[in-house]
Amino acid sequence: MRCLAPHPAGSYLSESQGSSQCATMELGPLEGSYLELLNSDADPLCLYHIYDQMDLAGEEEIELYSEPDTDTINCDQFSRLLCDMEGDEETREAYANIAELDQYVFQDSQLEGLSKDIFKHIGPDEVIGDSMEMPAEVGQKSQKRPFPEELPADLKHWKPAEPPAVVTGSFLVGPVSNSSTLPCLPLPTLFNQEPASGRMHLEETDQMPMPSSSSSLSCLNLPEGLIQFVPTVSTVPQGLWQISGTGTGVSSIFIYHGEVPQASQVPPPSGLTVHGLPTSPDRPGSTSPFAPSATDLPSMPEPALISRANVTEHKTSPTQCQAAGEVSNKLPKWPEPVEQFYRSLQDTYRAEPAGPDGILMEVDLVQARLERSSSKSLERELATPDWAERQLAQGGLAEGLLAAKERRRPRETQVIAMLGKAGQGKSYWAGAVSRAWACGRLPQYDFVFSVPCHCLNRPGDVYRLQDLLFSLGPRPLVAADEVFSHIVKRPDRVLLILDAFEELEAQDGFLHSTCSPAPAEPCSLRGLLAGLFQKKLLRGCTLLLTARPRGRLVQSLSKADALFELSGFSMEQAQAYVMRYFECSGMTEHRDRALALLRDRPFLLSHSHSPTLCRAVCQLSEALLELGEDAELPSTLTGLYVGLLGCAALNGPPGALAQLAKLAWELGRRHQSTLQEDQFPSADVRTWAMAKGLVQHPPGATESELAFPSFLLQCFLGALWLALSGEIKDKELPQYLALTPRKKRPYDNWLEGVPRFLTGLIFQPRARCLGALVGPSATALADRKQKVLARYLKRLQPGTLRARQLLELLHCAHEAEEAGIWQHVVQELPARLSFLGTRLTPPDAHVLGKALEAAGQDFSLDLRSTGIDPSGLGSLVGLSCVTHFRAALSDTVALWESLQQHGDTELLQAAEEKFTIEPFKAKSLKDVEDLGKLVQTQRTRSSSEDTAGELPAVRDLKKLEFALGPISGPQAFPKLVRILTAFSSLQHLDLDALSENKIGDEGVSQLSATFPQLKSLETLNLSQNSITDLGAYKLAEGLPSLAASLLRLSLYNNCICDMGAESLARVLPDMVSLRVMDVQYNKFTAAGAQQLAASLRKCPHVETLAMWTPTIPFSVQEHLQQQDSRISLR
Repeated sequence: MRCLAPHPAGSYLSESQGSSQCATMELGPLEGSYLELLNSDADPLCLYHIYDQMDLAGEEEIELYSEPDTDTINCDQFSRLLCDMEGDEETREAYANIAELDQYVFQDSQLEGLSKDIFKHIGPDEVIGDSMEMPAEVGQKSQKRPFPEELPADLKHWKPAEPPAVVTGSFLVGPVSNSSTLPCLPLPTLFNQEPASGRMHLEETDQMPMPSSSSSLSCLNLPEGLIQFVPTVSTVPQGLWQISGTGTGVSSIFIYHGEVPQASQVPPPSGLTVHGLPTSPDRPGSTSPFAPSATDLPSMPEPALISRANVTEHKTSPTQCQAAGEVSNKLPKWPEPVEQFYRSLQDTYRAEPAGPDGILMEVDLVQARLERSSSKSLERELATPDWAERQLAQGGLAEGLLAAKERRRPRETQVIAMLGKAGQGKSYWAGAVSRAWACGRLPQYDFVFSVPCHCLNRPGDVYRLQDLLFSLGPRPLVAADEVFSHIVKRPDRVLLILDAFEELEAQDGFLHSTCSPAPAEPCSLRGLLAGLFQKKLLRGCTLLLTARPRGRLVQSLSKADALFELSGFSMEQAQAYVMRYFECSGMTEHRDRALALLRDRPFLLSHSHSPTLCRAVCQLSEALLELGEDAELPSTLTGLYVGLLGCAALNGPPGALAQLAKLAWELGRRHQSTLQEDQFPSADVRTWAMAKGLVQHPPGATESELAFPSFLLQCFLGALWLALSGEIKDKELPQYLALTPRKKRPYDNWLEGVPRFLTGLIFQPRARCLGALVGPSATALADRKQKVLARYLKRLQPGTLRARQLLELLHCAHEAEEAGIWQHVVQELPARLSFLGTRLTPPDAHVLGKALEAAGQDFSLDLRSTGIDPSGLGSLVGLSCVTHFRAALSDTVALWESLQQHGDTELLQAAEEKFTIEPFKAKSLKDVEDLGKLVQTQRTRSSSEDTAGELPAVRDLKKLEFALGPISGPQAFPKLVRILTAFSSLQHLDLDALSENKIGDEGVSQLSATFPQLKSLETLNLSQNSITDLGAYKLAEGLPSLAASLLRLSLYNNCICDMGAESLARVLPDMVSLRVMDVQYNKFTAAGAQQLAASLRKCPHVETLAMWTPTIPFSVQEHLQQQDSRISLR
C-alpha cells in the first residue's frame, strides 16, 4: 500500500512572487510523527506534491507554482491512490487514521460555528454535488488549529471580517497578481473531473449591476449583468473560482459563468492544463481524498449531509429569479454507463408476470427467531409464538429493511433472512421485492441483484464477483468495468437477494471456509459465497436470503441481523385468491362455482393457507368445471394431485410417469430439486414432461437444466416411486413414514410430504388413485405394501408419540381413508393432549378436530405456544368433547372479544367455561399483564347486567407461581398484588425463583395487606426474596389473617436477623393450622434461634421447623434439636 508519511526533509516550495500576501513556506526536517507536522508552519498541501513527485518518478514533470493560488495537484494520482486504498481491505485502518489527520489539519475550529450558518441558506435541491465541496481558501496560508483562549467568545455569531462576492461573467484562471500572463479559459475547463449530482443556489445575496468596462484585471471580462455579494460564504464551493489580491476592493471574488455545462458537453482541454483541488467522487463535503465518505458515516442518508434549515427568501424580480435559476443546473449523478445499467436493471425487474402468475396477495411478515428444538439437541427450528404475541413487521419489507439498515454498524455486511415452509411463496415474494425497488419503493438501495441459488451449484474455478452479480441471475446483464467499480465503491447501496438458500447444501462448508478472494480474483462459487458470508467481499452490502426453516444451512442463520417469517394466506385471502384466479383466467362465469366447491371441502380450504396448494386447487377446479357442473373436489391431498396428473399420465409414453417419479425420489435423497436433460431415460419422456408442465426451465438456469414446478409435486412423485418400486424392501417401507425415531441410518425426511402421499397412494381405492395414474397392471406390488403398512400403523400407540409425530400420524390416517386405521388411531388418543410448543397450522387444527369428534370421549387440550390462529382455536374450543383447554391468555381474551362482537353467545359461554389456567406460572412481565387483563375481563363481566358470576379460570385457580428474576420481579410484583385478591380459591402462592425475584420488604408489606382476602391460602413460599427484619415484621403482622388456612411457610435464604426471628416467634403460636416452617439460611444468631425454639414449644400443631443457618454455632443447633426433635437441621 502507498500512503503519505510526514517525514521528507528539505524545501519543496520556492518563495512567493507577485503581489500576493502569502508568506514564504518551507518544509523543515519533519521526522518522527504527525505531531511535528501539526506544530510546524508547513502547508499540508505540499505533502500532496511530495507524493506526486515520488509517485511520478520517470514520468512527465508537473509544474509547481510558487504561490498557493496556483499550486497544481494531479487528480489522476490521487484517484489511483484512492482505488488502491479502496481495493485493499488491509489498508482500511490506515485509511481511517489518515482521514482523522486530514480532518484535524484542514478543519478550522473557528469555522465550526460558521458552517452551521452557511448551510442554513442552502435549500435541499440547491446543491452542486452530492453535498457541498468546500476547498480551503486558495490565497491563504493553512492555519494551525487555534488554542481555546484564541477563539471568539460566541462561535455561533462569529462572522468573517470581509465578505466575498460572486460575479457572473467570464471565467478567470491563475493568480490575480500575475493575471496578464495567463490566457482566459472557458468555464468547462473546471469540470474536467467527474461531476457530482445535485445543484446549488446561494441565497441571501446582494445584487448590483456592473458595466462591461468595470473590470480591474486584464483577464476579467465582465459583460453587463449582475454582481452577487455572498456575505456568509467564507470558503469556496465547487464550481466557483476565488480571486484574492490587491486592487479588487474585496477580500475574495468568486467568478461564475451563467450556466454550468453538463459533463457530456465538456470540450477537451487545450493549451495550459488547469489542475484544481482534487475531489474524491465518493467523498462529498471535503476537498481531501482522505475525508470520510458517506459510506463511512453511520446511519446518515445522503440528504442528511446538508442542513435543511428554514430559508429566508427575498423578493426579487422575474429577471433576477431567472438569472438565479441559471446558476443552479442539474448535473448527472453517475457516469453515463452506470446510469444506463441502472435503468436497464430497473426495466429488467419492473416487468410483472402475466395471468395467474401475476396475482399477488398481501401477507403478513412476522419477526422470527430460531431456537433449539430440545435441550438435548443442537438443531434449531423456528420459535412458535402465540398468535397475539406475533411481532408483525410494520410497514412491510421496505420499512423492515430501512429499520435494519439504520441499526447496523458502518461498513458491516447485513444478513436478513426470510423463512417459510415449502409452497409459502418465498420466490414470488423475492420477485416482488425486486419489482418494489424498480418502482422506487426501496430508495436506500441503488442496485438490487436477485440470484436463485440453484444457479450457484455449478463446477469450475473461474468465477468472479462480476459473474455473481451480472451473469448468474435469472436474466444475464451486460455491464462495463466502470459499472462494477462504481458498485464496489458503494456496497452499502447494494441489495443482493439469494432465493432458495437451502439449494446451497451442495456447497456445504462455505460458511466456515478460509477462502476469501479479492473482488477481481477468479475462484470457485464456493469461494465467492465464503467471501460474501464472511463479510470480506462486497463488505457493507445487504444480503437478503429466502429459505425453508429446516436444514443444515439454516442453522447458521440464528445469528442473522434480522429474521422474518412469511405467513401464509388467511381463510379470507385464500378465497379472494380463488376469485382473482378465475378472473385472470378469463373464466369469470365459473368463479362462484369454484368457490363453492372449495367451501364444500374444509380440509382443502384449510390447506389453502399455502399459496402453492391454493393454486393447485384452482387448477383442478378449472379442469373439473370445464367437464361439467356435477364436479366435486377430492377430500385429500393425494386425490388433489391424482386429479392434476391423471390425464397427463394416461396420455404419456409407457412408463413415463414411473420413470419421472424415480428421478424425483433420487433428487430428493440428495436434497436437490433440479436435474439435467441427460438425466431423463429418453428424449420422449423429457419432451412429454416438459409439454405437460411436470418439469420446466427455472429462471436463470442453463438450457439443459430443468426443475419441478413445485416442491409438493416432487414429494408426490417421490411417494409414487415408493409405492410402485420393487427396489424398496417391504420391511424398509415404514421408515419412510418417519413416525418413529430410528437409531441406525435414520431417514432425514427432506421430502416432508412423502409420508402423507405414500399412505394415500397405498390405501386409497386403486381405481381412482394408483390405478388412475399407472394402470391396473402396475399396482401388483402395492397390495403387499398395503399389508405391511397396515400392520405397522395398527401397532403404533398414539399415546406414546410426541406431539409432532402424533399430528403426522393423524394426517396419514386421514389420507389413507381406511376405516380400520382411522378408528385405531382416534380410539387410542389419550384424554389429556398437550401440544405445548408444537406449531399447529390450519390443516393440523382441522385434522385434530375431526379426530377428537370421532373418538367418542372427553379431552383436555393444552394449546399454549402453538401459534394456532383464532379460527382454529374457536373450532376446537367449540367441540362438545373438549371439556377443558389451556391457551395463551392473550389469545383467549382476544377470542372472547371477537365472539362477543359477532354475537356468538353460545360459543362465548363455552369458551369461558372450558378455559383454565391451573396451574399458572408467570415468567415474564407480559404474563402478569395478561393475567391482569383476565381479571379485568371478569370484573367487567360481573358488573354487566346480562352476565353474572366469576370466570371459572379465575375462580378455580389454585396454584400461582411468580418467577421473573431480580430485574423484572420488583417491577411486576406490585401489579400481581393488585389482582391477587381476585383468585378466591388460591391455595399455593410460590414466589421463589432460581434467579431470585427480590421483592424485598416493600413487596412483603404489599402482600401482607392481601392476606385477609386469601382465605384458602395453604402454601406461601417467600424464599430468596431479600427480606430483612422489617419485612419479617410486616409479615408477622399479616400472618394472623391466615391462621386458619396456612399449612406451609417458607422464608428460606433471606436476610432475616434476630429482630425478624423474634417477630416470627411471637406470631408462631397464633398460627394454629401451620405444619411446616422453613427459615434456613438466614442471618439470625443463636439468640434468634432460641426464641424460635421457645415459641415452638407452645405450638404442638407444628410438625417441622427447618432452622439450620451458618450464623448459629452447630453445637447450639444440636442442643436445640435435642430439646425438640421437630427442629430440622437438613
